[in-house]
Amino acid sequence: MAAGLMHHIAGTAIHVASAGTHAKTAVNDLSAQALAEVGVDISGHQPVQLTDQMLDDADLVVIVGTQAELGNHPGTTIQRWDTDEPSLRGIDGIERMRIIRDDINTRVQNLAASLSD
Repeated sequence: MAAGLMHHIAGTAIHVASAGTHAKTAVNDLSAQALAEVGVDISGHQPVQLTDQMLDDADLVVIVGTQAELGNHPGTTIQRWDTDEPSLRGIDGIERMRIIRDDINTRVQNLAASLSD
């Protein structure tokens, strides 16, 4: 979601790559639906497994959520976004994804603004 939102907000001004520590074989359908509602199309995105080389090559890595652990990568700035988890309040399905999308979108907008300074 974060990569799709950053592409939508910043276009080519910011190089964005997306990868997961436990990459799935396809994009989450509800994530894609929630993003499509705000004009972001990630339907063609193919999940990628994160590698140490990707981490070492990055200027900034954003970890979305609390589960991923990346180890030590000197020279790479790492931010962790502890996002809202609506399921803890009994909110599931597309409503859950909309809340997560909006939380991540706010963070992406703030990051894009800080990178363009």
